[in-house]
Amino acid sequence: MYQKQAGTMHTVPPAVPEYVVFCGDTVRFDTEEKHERMDRELMAFTYMQTTSTLMLKRSLRYFTQVLPIMKETGVPEDFKYLMVIESNLDPAAVSVTGAAGLWQFTRATAQDYGLEVNTEVDERFNIAKETEAACRYLLRAYAKYGDWISVAASYNCGTGGMSRRMDEQRQASFFDLLLPEETTRYVYRILAAKMLFENPFAFGFDVVERYPRIQHRVVTVSEPIPSLVDFAGKYGVSYAALKRANLWLRSDHLTNKSGKTYSIIIP
Repeated sequence: MYQKQAGTMHTVPPAVPEYVVFCGDTVRFDTEEKHERMDRELMAFTYMQTTSTLMLKRSLRYFTQVLPIMKETGVPEDFKYLMVIESNLDPAAVSVTGAAGLWQFTRATAQDYGLEVNTEVDERFNIAKETEAACRYLLRAYAKYGDWISVAASYNCGTGGMSRRMDEQRQASFFDLLLPEETTRYVYRILAAKMLFENPFAFGFDVVERYPRIQHRVVTVSEPIPSLVDFAGKYGVSYAALKRANLWLRSDHLTNKSGKTYSIIIP
C-alpha cells in the first residue's frame, strides 16, 4: 500500500554547508565562487518542486536496482546521484541529443561499453545492463584521474575533453580548471542532489511515499520471438505491461538471429 504524502512545507532552500563528503572526499565551499555555485544548485532543487518530489518518490524503485551492481563492481554509492541529475530517475528519458536511459548514454558510447543498440533492442533502457556499463565507465575514468570528482565531471564532458583541459591548463583538480559551464554546474548539482536525498526535509519536502519496485519474475529466452503480443499472452500479461517492464524491447518482435540469451521481465 502506498503511504499518504504529507506534501511540501515551505520554499526556503537550505544554507550552503561548510562541506559535503562525496565518495569519501571532503568538498569545502570555502571560496565565494564555490559558495555561490552550490547555493544556485540548492535553490534549483528547492524550487523545481514537481521534479524534486517525483525523484524522491522514484528513488526506492531505482536505487534498489542499481546499488547492488555498484557495490559489486566497487563504484562508490554516491554515484547513484549522477543518475539522478542525468535522467531525474526516469528510465525512459531521452535527451535532445539522443542520450537515453537512467544513465543517459549516447548510442556511440553505449556501443563502446558493450550495450546492444538497434531497432529491436536498446540496452540503454535495460537498467541492469546500463548500470553495469556506467560502472565500467566510472572505474575506467578513476584509473585515469585517481579522484572521483574528476570522474564525475568527465561523465559530462568526456574523458577526452577532461584530459585535454587538464593538459592545456596544467591543473589536476576539477576545482582549478576552467571547464564548460554545464560541466562545472554538473558537479555541484551532484553534491546538491546528495544533500536533497539525504535530507529532503531541509529543502522543504516531507515526501513520505516511495514507489515500490514492481513485483516480477524473469524468464530467459535464446530463440526468436516472432510476436511479443503472443509472448505476453503466453505469460498472462498484456503487451503494454510487458513493454513497460522491458523498455529495452524496442519493437513488437525479437529476431535474435545470433541466439543471444535475453532476460525478460514478466510483471
